[in-house]
Amino acid sequence: MALLTVEVVAVDRMVWAGEATRLVAKTLEGEIGILPGHEPVLALLADSAVRIEGADGERLTFAVHKGFFSVADNRVSVLAESAELSTQIDVARAEAALASAKSALAAAESAVAAGGGGSGSGIAGSAGGASGSTQSDDPESALARAETRLKVANPDA
Repeated sequence: MALLTVEVVAVDRMVWAGEATRLVAKTLEGEIGILPGHEPVLALLADSAVRIEGADGERLTFAVHKGFFSVADNRVSVLAESAELSTQIDVARAEAALASAKSALAAAESAVAAGGGGSGSGIAGSAGGASGSTQSDDPESALARAETRLKVANPDA
């Protein structure tokens, strides 16, 4: 049986690599499932979960933020600004990042409404990104990342 060789890579580290029977990712156009023998693809990723079924049957879910993936010759590379395995997401930290992003977004919207014209770039990546991340985001991006991390960490919530 043919398998996929998959790697999930964040800006600062290799998150996971291994063989898989399938992968499901959400692109800007919608979800796409990848099986062995798939035609070559290069697509932008939406902030979402990437689901992988390992060759051993293990099911893995990753929260990915900003990136793309490529498929060619049964090799799949998921390259993201940040990526975390669902079991490694610190839920309390993600909840704090969500609250911080909402506050920053409200402040940026208030500044714009008051004629301040601010672009709202006051979120430091340490509250919202993966461990060790050094990103600096606009409030919308930080909000999207925090929401994705919480959805992936608590799929039944």
